[in-house]
Amino acid sequence: MTSTTTTRTPEPPDEGQPRPARLIHTESTTEIPVHLLFRDEPAPVPEPAGTATVTRTPAPAPATGERPRLRRPVPPRPRPVAEVDPALVERPARVLPGAVGVLAGACGAAGCAVTSWWAGVLPPLVTEALRLPVSAGAGLGPAQWAAYAGAGALGLFGIGGLARGRTGRAWVLGLFGRYRGTVRRTGLLWVNPLLLRRRVDVRLRHWRSEPMPAADSSGVALRVVVLVVWRVRDTARATLGVEDHETYLRECVEAALARVPVEMPGSGRGPVGAAVEPLTRLVARDAGAVGLEVYAVQPVRAEYAPEVAAAMHRRRIAALDAQQRASMLTSVVDSVEDTVTRLTMRGLVELDDYERKALVKDLTVAFCAGRGEQGA
Repeated sequence: MTSTTTTRTPEPPDEGQPRPARLIHTESTTEIPVHLLFRDEPAPVPEPAGTATVTRTPAPAPATGERPRLRRPVPPRPRPVAEVDPALVERPARVLPGAVGVLAGACGAAGCAVTSWWAGVLPPLVTEALRLPVSAGAGLGPAQWAAYAGAGALGLFGIGGLARGRTGRAWVLGLFGRYRGTVRRTGLLWVNPLLLRRRVDVRLRHWRSEPMPAADSSGVALRVVVLVVWRVRDTARATLGVEDHETYLRECVEAALARVPVEMPGSGRGPVGAAVEPLTRLVARDAGAVGLEVYAVQPVRAEYAPEVAAAMHRRRIAALDAQQRASMLTSVVDSVEDTVTRLTMRGLVELDDYERKALVKDLTVAFCAGRGEQGA
């Protein structure tokens, strides 16, 4: 006897009858009662023996006509790079040869001497030494004081502007807070004495830092000493872009050490110099915005931080002790095996399983005690 199961298709409601209130209307589906969407599947009922089982194929879920909303992957935003005023770029300043200042100073001194002779206040010894005619002695009037002021100003302006340029040094000039140029020339120069001068070292420099906080790939705190090779490329940005470019470089190195793991020598997790390239790239990018050129950032010494140094020391001692114990145990086992094998192969003794186990135990204890006394 065979029983079949049929599925009844619900008849569409008449047009004259009112429709149920809780219905879902979509573009590509028919009207589906809301309670059918959340109905639990009925538990399977066991069929009596002797009946054929008809497998029902679940109908595909009705389409709703709405496209699934997929979130587009948002690309990670790059870290913003430090920027300085693009108009702040190094340019050469206008200076004159030092001979101009020397000549102006000499003219000012000569003008003061002539004014003193004109006023009649020049000492007679000087007049006789210079073989000057006797002055009428007009006295110190307004004209004489004006001549003194002009000659003195000319001399001070000429002598005060003299400067000596050195190799590897530069001056950043400013007037009332405005950048007026950079002087990289060497020798005796004349610079406007009204300009503010800031000396900058543009030589290739090596900076060895104090121990800085860092971490290895496992997050263990370290103290790292780095050697930085750098120089000032743009004096205007290095002097005016930041308050102190050396302090800024130090902070850039600290920030790079916080992002790049540094491995301890002999840790086996990677070469010691593996952090040189990423450290140099990060520091050069950050320091380049203020006119600094970084060639290398090399960790020269690394040690554990004080808060973890004791724990790491105990861990290393325990690892060495475990390695030594494993090596000693291997040596003892090899010695016991060789002794028992030789005794049995040469026929010196005949041992059953119990006697063999007892001999192995005694030899192991004896060899371990002997190795322990040798190690002590």
